[in-house]
Formats: sequence, C-alpha cells, structure tokens
Amino acid sequence: MTVRQDQLANGFRIVSEHMPGLQSAAIGIWVTAGGRHERIEQNGIAHFLEHMAFKGTKRRSALEIAEAIEDVGGYINAYTSREVTAYYARVLKEDVGLGLDVIGDIVLNPVFDPREIEVERGVILQEIGQAHDTPDDIIFDWLQEESYRDQPLGRTILGPVERVRSFSRDDLSAFVSEHYGPEQMILSAAGAVDHDELVQMASEMFGHLKPRKGLVPAPARFTGGEARHDKALEQAHFALAFEGPGYRENSIYTAQIYSSALGGGMSSRLFQEVREVRGLCYTIFAQTGAYADTGTTTIYAGTSAEQLGELAAITIDEMKRAADDMSEAEVARARAQMKAGMLMGLESPSNRAERLARLVQIWGTVPSLEETIARIDAVTTADVRAFAETMAITAPAALALYGPVSGAPGLAELQERRAA
Repeated sequence: MTVRQDQLANGFRIVSEHMPGLQSAAIGIWVTAGGRHERIEQNGIAHFLEHMAFKGTKRRSALEIAEAIEDVGGYINAYTSREVTAYYARVLKEDVGLGLDVIGDIVLNPVFDPREIEVERGVILQEIGQAHDTPDDIIFDWLQEESYRDQPLGRTILGPVERVRSFSRDDLSAFVSEHYGPEQMILSAAGAVDHDELVQMASEMFGHLKPRKGLVPAPARFTGGEARHDKALEQAHFALAFEGPGYRENSIYTAQIYSSALGGGMSSRLFQEVREVRGLCYTIFAQTGAYADTGTTTIYAGTSAEQLGELAAITIDEMKRAADDMSEAEVARARAQMKAGMLMGLESPSNRAERLARLVQIWGTVPSLEETIARIDAVTTADVRAFAETMAITAPAALALYGPVSGAPGLAELQERRAA
C-alpha cells in the first residue's frame, strides 16, 4: 500500500492510499474549520454548517444528494470536531468519481435555503436537548469548558441554544467565505482509488478556488477549574482532566500508553482496582486526547453518590502509585494494545482516509506506519513513570461533576490528595 500526495497551485491538497484487493473506497474532504476557529458570536456555526451541507446545492436537492449516493449502494455523512469539519462517503470503486462529485458539490455549492435553515435549526436544538439529557455526554462539555475557560477550544461544538436560534443565511455564508478556502481543504481517499484520477478530478473541481487565509486560532491555555451540577440522577458522574501534550509533541505516545495502562481496558489499573476489586462502578476509563498545541488525559467514572468520595480518592492514589511502580509488563501490554488498535482500525478504508487527512493536516505529510510503530516502541517504562508522576502531582487539572454530587469532594480536596 502506497501513500501519494499532491497539491494544486492554489494550495488544495490531495492524499490517497490504494489498498489492493478492495472493491470499495472511502473519499472525503477535511476542512480545517472546527469549533476552535469560531469567534464567540459564531459558537456552533461550524456544526450548523455541516448540517446544512446535505440540505441542497445549486445542482441537487436534499433528496437528490441522498439518492445519488444511495442509488449506488453507498453512504454519505459528515462530522464537526474542534479542529476540523469532514464530509465523506463510502462507495464502490466504479463510483469514486460520483462520490467526489457529490461531496464537492455540497462543499462548494450550498444554497442555504431559508426554509431548510429553519428545519435544521430545529433538528440541532433537539440535538442539544438530547446531549443535555445524556450525562456522560454533557459532562465532557463541562470538563472541556473548565479546562480551556473563555477560549474557543473550551466551547461546546453544538453551541449554546441562543446562538443556534440566531444564525442566519448570511452568517453561514460568511463562515464559508472565511474558512472554506483551498488551503484549508484536504481531499483524502483510501481503498480502490487511482491517485492520478483523483488529482485530475480535484483540479477540475477545486482548481479555480482563490487562496484565502482563515482565522488562525489563538494558542490554547489549559486553565483548570471545577464544574459541579447537582441533579437528582441515579448515578453521580465524575470526570477529571489533566493537561497533556499536543499531537505534534513526541510525548503524545507516552501519554497514550500511560492512559491505556491506567484505564484503557479490563486489565488496566483503574478498572481492576475500582471496579473488579472494590465494585465501586460499572464504567471507568482513562483516555488521552490531543489538539495542535495542547492535550488532555481524561478519567471518567459513574457511581453512586455515597461511593463517589471513595472512588475519587482511589483514582488519585492509583495515579500516584503508577508513578512509583508501573511495570514493564503493563507498558508492554499498553504498547501492544495501541499498535493493535491502530493496525486493526486501518483495515477499514474509512479509518485510513481519515488518518491520512489528519496527518497531512498536522504534519503536511504522512509518516509511514513503520515510523509510527517505532515511536510507540521507543517509549520506555521510565518514560511512562515520569509522565505518570507529572499527571499525579504537578499537571494542571480540571474537574466536572454531575448528578447527586452536593457532597462530592471538590478539586481543591483532590489537589491536596495529589500533593500529600
């Protein structure tokens, strides 16, 4: 499998990987325009725009967009994150040209029909309401807000209700004009694809676009803080975040191995001690997330109000213990899980296309799998222990609590336990 890259004169980038033996392909446009590219009065508009992409273009109605892909047995979708918006499809190899034509159409030619805007506004307001009714969703929005308070990176992707209610056709068009330039776009494809054909199609479809500079987000600052939302729920929801490396830092691999060993699976320390030995919860996990210039290691659990204090204390204790006695076997297991997860995921052309786009966005090129695996293998037990010590003692922290949490320990109390 060979990765190939090209760039048009206007800055539009194309990356692809042919996967022998496949009869289908994943193809999409990744745009560097997510939640952190919004000004405060625009909060939620990147996500609103993603919804509107499927509501009609100058060439196709909303139904015709869906039919064009589904008539050939494919599917089409999109998502918005804090750093990108993606529009993608999965089709058979003979329909790659059709898939790119439809995706290009929705990215380049949206009509923003006022009637459709009102329909989709209602859909998004329902989505916000659903998120607020899902404790293990909304708690991560509050945790993000406390981690990056008063910054675009800390704002919800869906946006607040009052903003969503106010967005107009002109607002949507202005965001596209500012951020959907050729330099912000990456065409990524994997599977049964021909790179030279993709470049030709991209040139015809996107080569006329004029370069433009989008808003460069301000550097992120991890602020830390506490959010406590007391509500009569069955469970108390607990989420901690600690400042970690961004995805351009070599220590990101150490952070990922650490979070896997701490709470990434059934054999992890938190799962074993908190759930299997003490029976304090059904769900507990740790994970590492990263952005261009910052990142977080996050721990989440749900338990009863009466057991939350014990669970929080054990979590801090396990973090401190990991700095002292994280074993070679645990690190080796976490490395194996990380490599296996990555390689298994890349058997899917959709996952592979997304990986290609993200790596081009981050690095401007695609490091080989061998290079990535070598970086994972280079992480030592001493590296993980040193990182664990930082997480346990000195890393800035944020806390979010939701449910019957009036008596739960606060961030100050947990900080005291970290320092003890």
